[in-house]
Amino acid sequence: MNITFRQLRVFLKVCESGSYTRAAEKLFMTQPAVSMQIKKLEEQVEIALFEKRDGKMILTEAGRTIRQHAQAILHYLDEGVAAVNALKGLERGSLAISVASTVNYFAPKLIAAFNRQFQGISMTLDVVNREHLLQQLDANEQDIYLMGKPPEGKPYLSEAFMLNPLVVIAAPDHPLLDQKKVSLERLTRETFVVREEGSGTRIAMERHFQSLGAELREGMVMNTNEAIKQAVQAGLGLGIVSLHTLEMELESGRLSIVSAEGFPIQRHWYIVHHENKRLTPAAQAFKQFVLEQASSLASAKNS
Repeated sequence: MNITFRQLRVFLKVCESGSYTRAAEKLFMTQPAVSMQIKKLEEQVEIALFEKRDGKMILTEAGRTIRQHAQAILHYLDEGVAAVNALKGLERGSLAISVASTVNYFAPKLIAAFNRQFQGISMTLDVVNREHLLQQLDANEQDIYLMGKPPEGKPYLSEAFMLNPLVVIAAPDHPLLDQKKVSLERLTRETFVVREEGSGTRIAMERHFQSLGAELREGMVMNTNEAIKQAVQAGLGLGIVSLHTLEMELESGRLSIVSAEGFPIQRHWYIVHHENKRLTPAAQAFKQFVLEQASSLASAKNS
């Protein structure tokens, strides 16, 4: 069976008008063209839909049944078209985002600001470590990813949207805080609490020390920024974390930033998606929002 929407629309117009001629006038078609559409529809359902009485087109029982369902079908079609148009206008839609765990210190504020502008867009946020995030990216699971610099040679499209300074932190009573500027040589004599293998912060700090010709003395390994901050507060060593993770600790005096040679490490945050991802209007709007407003929102938070 191959019934077309055009046949259904013509059929309903004939039902409404009571004749092929009047339906043709309203549809800006010829009367034979209207007659042909009804004939094709009757051939598809294999039963007469109209009978002629006293010069009028009267629906048969089968015709009344088809009319009921045709009205429902076209109603749902019109609703679907309206929904698509609403998506184009960003009145509604959905957006799936994954962020590196460190990004989550400012991601909710960013998402809340976006949501105030586009209240009809529903959003989901997945907070994962770098390894899991890259697995999601390879599988093209989410719409958008916020993370540190993605690996090269991968089918990803990425743009930097904000600076991500990595700083050395210490407990507030650490003796290095008495020095105006800690030398790199002195820093290498300290033990550092570090992130797990594969962490973006871990990769950046190791590369940084290697580029300076220095060796990092690693102590305990932690898999979250919160664990590192608590370990540093407890006096288990120094740490290197993103400045974006320290707002509450710096305000309360529970942690301090060490002024050290070669620091902060200046990195960037990136907005990323798989090159095969066809971005929805909602995803495109979020990407543009991040590129234009993320830095100012983060600055307002940390000022």
